[in-house]
Amino acid sequence: MTDASNNPADLLKQPVEFYRTQHKLRLSYMPWLYADLKASHREWAGAWQKEIQAYLQAVETLQIGKNCFIAPEAKLFAEPGRPIIVGDNSYIAADCVIHGPVTLGKNVSINHHVTMDGGSKGIQIGDNSRIAAHCQLYAFNHGMLADKLVCEQPTQSRGIQIGCDVWLGANVGVVDGIRIGDHAVVGMGSQVTRNIETYKIVAGNPADVIGDRRSKR
Repeated sequence: MTDASNNPADLLKQPVEFYRTQHKLRLSYMPWLYADLKASHREWAGAWQKEIQAYLQAVETLQIGKNCFIAPEAKLFAEPGRPIIVGDNSYIAADCVIHGPVTLGKNVSINHHVTMDGGSKGIQIGDNSRIAAHCQLYAFNHGMLADKLVCEQPTQSRGIQIGCDVWLGANVGVVDGIRIGDHAVVGMGSQVTRNIETYKIVAGNPADVIGDRRSKR
């Protein structure tokens, strides 16, 4: 790489490759930009993604659909029997930690710093859903009996199901056993501890209904 100068005019003279590290980082944290790359960037970015995805599918129980983006900074763990399945046109941003079983539908976005653990029953996210930054979804729970340490308690898992066209705002938490209906919206910072019906808008801790998308104009 050519050495950079503090002079902005000199920076503009750098070859295209000089900016590629920063461009990759931008895509990792804003992966929706990947779908709209110009042809001049699509060639190198496509080859970059092909290498990343081939490696992940070789070392983990991972299925990746067409036209997907997975940031190299994302941490995906999918042992045999706990697969991660990524549908077409979906993306996973940087610093996510995802432990299968997890299934993403088509055109699903998982933004940066999302944590998901599928427990034994799994997390399912429907087509066209949006999971904003720093959300946490845990499809398992510890027992809380008083006669044992928490670390010695048995765990249980019922799974989490999120429908199609659902939007979880930033910093949302979802506990095990929850079902979120199609087209629902969960406000930023909410904690989802009970099921959410189709089209409902919820917010708070614990999250409660504050509206319905069908009433929006």
